[in-house]
Amino acid sequence: MTQARASAPKSIAQTFDALRSRGIIALVPFIPAGYPDLETTAATLPALEAAGANVIEFGFPFSDPIADGPVIQEAYTAALSKKIRIADVFETVASVRPKLSVPLVSMVSYSIVYRYGVERFVAAAKGAGFNGLILPDLPPPEAQAICEQVQAGGLDTILLVAPTTTPQRRREIAELSSGFVYYLSVSGITGEREQLPEDLADNVRQLKELTDRPVCVGFGISKPQHVAQLQGVADGAIVGSAFVKRMKGRLNAGPEGLASEVRALAQELLSGLRR
Repeated sequence: MTQARASAPKSIAQTFDALRSRGIIALVPFIPAGYPDLETTAATLPALEAAGANVIEFGFPFSDPIADGPVIQEAYTAALSKKIRIADVFETVASVRPKLSVPLVSMVSYSIVYRYGVERFVAAAKGAGFNGLILPDLPPPEAQAICEQVQAGGLDTILLVAPTTTPQRRREIAELSSGFVYYLSVSGITGEREQLPEDLADNVRQLKELTDRPVCVGFGISKPQHVAQLQGVADGAIVGSAFVKRMKGRLNAGPEGLASEVRALAQELLSGLRR
């Protein structure tokens, strides 16, 4: 029996506009490409959408990841050990994209994009079905020309703001981010945490006063209560290490078993929200 094609893919702007009109927050899971294999990657993407994910962040493995904690670093190392090529990642995403309607955004080091060729990478990402690129190591003003090139190629750009980023730099980053602004809940590296910073709500509010772009919060978001805390504060909750850790605990389950694991975690994270 053939699987029905998903409805037409939504843009990042359409997704957040629809969520804002309903007064609810987006769940943005992060999945490392090729962990533990590309078959699992292909299986987990539809499972996340079925669980209620609104945007899916997709990490390109990198030998020196920017600000990623040990859980994600280990996953990247495992994926790279299998000699996964960029073209393999694009092919996998393209094969599963017809089953998805939610936006896909790629977390990718600019060094990878640069070596591949910016125009070539953007065209391949667009062709595979990505909606945007998160460029964690591309600060302004250097980012301006690259962001313009990415946007001209039909993809949204998403840059990172840290708690220590100055107001002027926050404004510059927001202006270069056409998709959403990625706010780091803490300075440092990713990873699960027990509690969110006390000043998080104030920092997000101040950032939202500088831009009308959606603001999504990542780093340390790992529990249903964290997601619930962000309701009414941010536009999205980005969860990465918790998904990778859940997968690591069941690596022998195979692609479909791991897809069930991430689907269950996404449902748990959304359990405290009124959708």
